[in-house]
Amino acid sequence: MNYENLINPTVDQLAPSGIRKFFDVVATMKDAISLGVGEPDFVTPWAIREAGIYSLESGKTYYTANSGLMELREEIVNYNMRKYNVTYDPKSQVLISVGGSEAIDAMIRAVVCPGDEVIIPEPCFVCYKPLTIMAGGVPVTLETKEENEFRITPDELRAKITDKTKLLILPFPNNPTGAVMSRKDLEAIAEVLKDTNILVLSDEIYGELRYGDEKHTPFSAIEGMYDRTVVVNGFSKTYAMTGWRLGYALGPERIIKLMTKIHQFGIMSSPTTSQYAAIEALRSCDDDVEDMRCEYNYRRRVIVDGFRNMGLSCFEPLGAFYVFPCIKRTGMTSDEFCNRLLQEEKVAVVPGTAFGECGEGFIRCSYAYSVESIEEALRRIERFVKRHID
Repeated sequence: MNYENLINPTVDQLAPSGIRKFFDVVATMKDAISLGVGEPDFVTPWAIREAGIYSLESGKTYYTANSGLMELREEIVNYNMRKYNVTYDPKSQVLISVGGSEAIDAMIRAVVCPGDEVIIPEPCFVCYKPLTIMAGGVPVTLETKEENEFRITPDELRAKITDKTKLLILPFPNNPTGAVMSRKDLEAIAEVLKDTNILVLSDEIYGELRYGDEKHTPFSAIEGMYDRTVVVNGFSKTYAMTGWRLGYALGPERIIKLMTKIHQFGIMSSPTTSQYAAIEALRSCDDDVEDMRCEYNYRRRVIVDGFRNMGLSCFEPLGAFYVFPCIKRTGMTSDEFCNRLLQEEKVAVVPGTAFGECGEGFIRCSYAYSVESIEEALRRIERFVKRHID
């Protein structure tokens, strides 16, 4: 077979995710420590696991509606009302997806036509640009800067908008920087968008992992933005349910209907067991979430202080569970730093360039690991840094 004449060149030319390439190596290394994967180290709370187990014991092993169990959609609507005072119709404005990533894919494919421009703030999670390209869209990078706390400014956004702009992606709290957008920040972005016909995909998967005095604000809660915003969220990060593969989208009925059609043909329905477990998560696990958030907050302080104490500048993240320290003092590129750190000290972190070219000079470290692992990793990184700076 001559596969070169058969494969899709658009897919073939996409670079693989820059996050995973180090971790196949880590798996073969004795005594290696990884701060690379963005996965909670907590076990899914027992009440959630028990609900999933009980659903299996009860024989609830059939397909659900394409949009998901109505009971779950109603709980998601109730959750968003009590948390954020934003309401949706569970019959027509909610889609249960296989993780948040499927919802992102479906939203992009539902609205982006060949040649449409999609504004993507970087550094950001690795999926937005490839999914845009596969939909035929044109990614337009909006570089966020450390001096602006990796937030989008109104002037930067305004400068990227053209008559071809179809969609803005808002990935806050942000992976990899941990940056957040305050309500005031979001209102400034809304002011730029209000007289346009631009849609917004607001990826809020880390919304409940927010630190400091101000709570998370969904972009759909900002005046005038409800009808143009699809909010993507899920259970993986908040409830330590990564392996359950469950997310959801909330948004205008017209867009959710198209997303459901894509989901219907590509997926059918999300895992039934996971949906029953998620109902319990929304009903009874607020305290578990708060306990995990407090522990992440403690680890956040440990890792930020650790990088600063070894002489590397480190932006203080107020969301998610990542830090994005600057390694420019070492004179190495991000990729070189990560490769040499892995070989010399057996610590795996992710080069900032995995999240966009503007991530050069930075690395991403997850603090979704035990304090003992974080502290040992910091000792090894400090030893490595001192060896290559002093």
